[in-house]
Amino acid sequence: MNTQTCTPSRRSLWLATKLNFIIPAIALTCLMSATVTRADDDERQHRQPPELPSPMCDTVNVPEGHRVSSHVYALGVQIYRWSGTNWAFIAPDAVLYADPCYEREVGIHYAGPAWEAYDGSKVTGARLDGCTPFRGAIPWLLLKATSTPDRGRFARLTHIQRVNTIGGTAPAEPGAFIGDEARVPYTTEYYFYRATKH
Repeated sequence: MNTQTCTPSRRSLWLATKLNFIIPAIALTCLMSATVTRADDDERQHRQPPELPSPMCDTVNVPEGHRVSSHVYALGVQIYRWSGTNWAFIAPDAVLYADPCYEREVGIHYAGPAWEAYDGSKVTGARLDGCTPFRGAIPWLLLKATSTPDRGRFARLTHIQRVNTIGGTAPAEPGAFIGDEARVPYTTEYYFYRATKH
């Protein structure tokens, strides 16, 4: 009779082999669960309106009845032109990103002011109010969406906020000649709002 017994060395080898498959699977499951939770938390936080310094920036709050539909990070320049006596603002020129590390491009921002997503949706805005909580940075703004599409990232928007600005102010020195152009680096965050459904 030929019976096979499991010697301690064989048992150890069998257990080690099983653990080599089980432990990575458990670790992967935990990692995926944590990643999903973190992604959910990030998405939830992404949909929250920004905290504004009060009372200085109370006028930049979006009226009741609106919710954040999109939140992007802009990295680019504010363009100015020397008139002979002062720097006149011309337009922004920025790329919009889905994350604060400026890695996932989602659109562009340019004169209008206009924001255009890579899905083809585009919104323009008109300034309603602003505040300047930090010297050396362009103002934080509340804008009304003046034209907006029916579909896409920028569909059916009502308001836009520009907050957490860094840089972008006109140069302190005069231009070298009339028509001289300055492209001043800036970063900011834009929050886009839609009306709350009742």
